[in-house]
Amino acid sequence: MTMEKLSIGIILGSTRPGRVSPQVGNWVKEVADQRGDAHYEVVDLVDFKLPFVGEEGDQEQIHAWSAKLASLDGFVFIVQEYNHSITGVLKNALDSARGEWNNKAAGIVSYGSTGGARAAEHLRGILGELHIADVRDHPTFSIFTDFENFNTFKPAKLHLEVVQSMLDQTVAWSGALKTVR
Repeated sequence: MTMEKLSIGIILGSTRPGRVSPQVGNWVKEVADQRGDAHYEVVDLVDFKLPFVGEEGDQEQIHAWSAKLASLDGFVFIVQEYNHSITGVLKNALDSARGEWNNKAAGIVSYGSTGGARAAEHLRGILGELHIADVRDHPTFSIFTDFENFNTFKPAKLHLEVVQSMLDQTVAWSGALKTVR
């Protein structure tokens, strides 16, 4: 029996001008692609013009977002810490779908002044409510040491081991949870 490769979306959690999440997400994708264990793709919230929950908006964008999530078996969230939490646009994207998230796994990669740890912990509570199993290993990047001039991503080599471990866990849990969907 041939198993089809899992599809893992690397979700960029910011849409702010000057954001660095594409640099982080693309680096994670480069690392992930070398593994050959799943199909990885960057999913940029900028590409989805989601209205805020409860507001009138483009239903095509909501349907496109739902379809994208439904096509994925798991996620890696690229999370930046803004005011000790996740971005409003990421929270809205999480709230804009429901069942498409269920019984999937997620890894978290965070960055900020404290490595984005507070945002990641906030995200974990939200993921639990959406029936997403978040994995334990969690790479954290400091804006002081992993970004040149606070805007060019240059991760220290020591992070690679944690990223690999997070991906190992995300793929394993995504595969296991696929059996219950």
